[in-house]
Amino acid sequence: MSKRAVLEVIALDVEDAVAAQAGGADRLELVTDMAADGLTPSAETVAAIRAAVDIDLRVMLRLADGFAAGDVERLVGVAGRLREAGATEFVLGFLDADGDVDLGAVERVAGVLEGCRWTFHRAIDRAANRDALRKQLADFPGLDTYLTAGAAGGVDDGLTVLLAEARRRGEPGYEQQLLVGGGLRLEHVPGLLDAGIDGFHIGGAARPSGWDGPVSAEAVGEWRRVLGD
Repeated sequence: MSKRAVLEVIALDVEDAVAAQAGGADRLELVTDMAADGLTPSAETVAAIRAAVDIDLRVMLRLADGFAAGDVERLVGVAGRLREAGATEFVLGFLDADGDVDLGAVERVAGVLEGCRWTFHRAIDRAANRDALRKQLADFPGLDTYLTAGAAGGVDDGLTVLLAEARRRGEPGYEQQLLVGGGLRLEHVPGLLDAGIDGFHIGGAARPSGWDGPVSAEAVGEWRRVLGD
């Protein structure tokens, strides 16, 4: 039997979370402020969503637009408060001014997570050398996923990269799951599934009315059907 593909949906609030779970989402990415491409939500929002649904939640650790870590000590404090609010999985990723992974910031923040599972997000798509980044992070505790479109411009631009990285799964630095997101459309799914990719991440695609409207259980359900039950 083939492994069920993971469908992760961006949720901003309890209404989104409930609709995404009803539609068949396996996991939520919790963020706020999509005008800045998704920042850390409040501990109160995380606690409310955790109480409303029983699927996995990954909480964004990102305090400002862009991929610089900024105030690392503040990030560490925020992560601690989110853990107290019930968060056990996270999303993070920091680059330095040269586009290399900011190892110091990643080590400091991942250290306070104490082995919680986490995703390195689309900062990888802005990295100067994504292969080097993967190898530098190969043995980080808890890192089990890369959220990526293969290119900064989205899946249309990064499809060749995604397929090449899927072929390398299991090599040092490539053990983590590929979670494809960023301009992802239903028409991309068959080819990605055929390549062995088993993680899919949607945001706007789950919202027929755009980011000013809520997640639609029906829209999520369509993705679930295409990905398979």
